[in-house]
Amino acid sequence: MKPAKNTICIWYDTEAEDAARFYAKTFPNSSVGEVHRAPGDYPSGKQGDVLTVDFNVMGIPCLGLNGGPEMKHNEAFSFQVATVDQAETDRYWNAIVGNGGQESVCGWCKDRWGVSWQITPIALTEAFTGSDRAAAKRAFEAMMQMKKIDVAAIEKARRG
Repeated sequence: MKPAKNTICIWYDTEAEDAARFYAKTFPNSSVGEVHRAPGDYPSGKQGDVLTVDFNVMGIPCLGLNGGPEMKHNEAFSFQVATVDQAETDRYWNAIVGNGGQESVCGWCKDRWGVSWQITPIALTEAFTGSDRAAAKRAFEAMMQMKKIDVAAIEKARRG
């Protein structure tokens, strides 16, 4: 397999393979590629442990690195998933939060490994970027009150 020219490397403690398999099961156009084992002992593991995992999340090439507990995820990095309707929004949100994840606000949540996700309905993006700035403001104010995005409430706010 030819490596991607640009790959997102995501640091995990020890569960890169579990995370990659969850993403592949949850999101379309996602898969797990090669699993590489450490050829020798290293600071947070031993020879034979899973060291890296090649995977793809919705077409984005990623490398999961089991680097140990020193580095923690934060919201400075997130996957933003554009959803077409409430059903798709609910499906992804519930999969992430229901698998040991954590709700946040404004469409953000974290998976059980601490990676941040923005589950963003296209209706929300269209409301923000439309030419009607008053509608954009109403949609923004509605979003600020939400955890998971409620598409109907965003559309209602947009209409006034």
